[in-house]
Amino acid sequence: MPACLAAATLVLPAGAALADTYPSHPLQMVIPFPPGGATDVIGRLLAKKLGDRLGQTVVVDNRPGAGTIVGAGFVAKAAPDGYTLLVSSGTTFTVNPAIHPRLPYDPLKSFEPIGLTGRTGLILLANRDVPVHDLKQLVAAVKAQPGKYSYGSFGTGTTAQFAGEMLLHDLGIKMLHVPYRGSSPAMTDLIGGQIPFTVDTVSAAIPQVRSGKVKAIAVTTAKRSSLLPQVPTVAESGFPAIDMDTWLAVVAPRGLPADVKARLSKALAETMADPETREKLVGVGFEPSYADGAAVTALITGELPRMRAIAERAQIHAD
Repeated sequence: MPACLAAATLVLPAGAALADTYPSHPLQMVIPFPPGGATDVIGRLLAKKLGDRLGQTVVVDNRPGAGTIVGAGFVAKAAPDGYTLLVSSGTTFTVNPAIHPRLPYDPLKSFEPIGLTGRTGLILLANRDVPVHDLKQLVAAVKAQPGKYSYGSFGTGTTAQFAGEMLLHDLGIKMLHVPYRGSSPAMTDLIGGQIPFTVDTVSAAIPQVRSGKVKAIAVTTAKRSSLLPQVPTVAESGFPAIDMDTWLAVVAPRGLPADVKARLSKALAETMADPETREKLVGVGFEPSYADGAAVTALITGELPRMRAIAERAQIHAD
């Protein structure tokens, strides 16, 4: 046997063996939010279940800051070897690019999407003492007393503000936006009457709506939320349909080897098909909705121009 052929015979199985060893040590899953929030809870659940299927521990690494930019930028610069993952929301991939002229990552070029894990709708809420129970009453109240009403969100440049501005535009009314540093302080002020309305996630609203502490006016999705099925959509309330929610995807740095991506994609698909995992996600107000990496790319591509248009029209800028 010629030496070159013998060498090739030895090299090929070795390369295949290396591919078969992935993962050979623990993985890191970056969550660009503080511990304790909804994304952190969901991310930790996904990390545990992915680790079970990959045969390695997936260590959670919370890297909050600058509206997910800190964590996303870290992952974008990490080695594309399959050992660093990011789980994050549309804030990272379509909202930040719409309001930040410079980012340490590109939403499409910097990441290798592994898959979509699910979605949760956004909802317009009212203080229970405000004399508004639906969108038609909201429009009438705001037009009758211009400048009186405002709405809160869990931050400037968040999906909640974008949904609020899209809704107000389509309703033909204006309200002052009051940004909070998170959902919890906004909800506290809504319950306490310091602010009449907020836009929040369905997951955050569920306990307060069910307990009667706040009123649910409408969801900003095309269909009713299965978690709050009694709340109408904007279209059902007699206005042009809008469709905006928040979603979570798992991505890796761009340049991931095909076999590694296939292994991660299979593990995530199996995780999302697991009945126990799905039940736990629903339990925290998250609607499981798996889609593959190609679908994530299509989602980002389709949503980016819409977010940029909303930001320009409403003059939404980064802090």
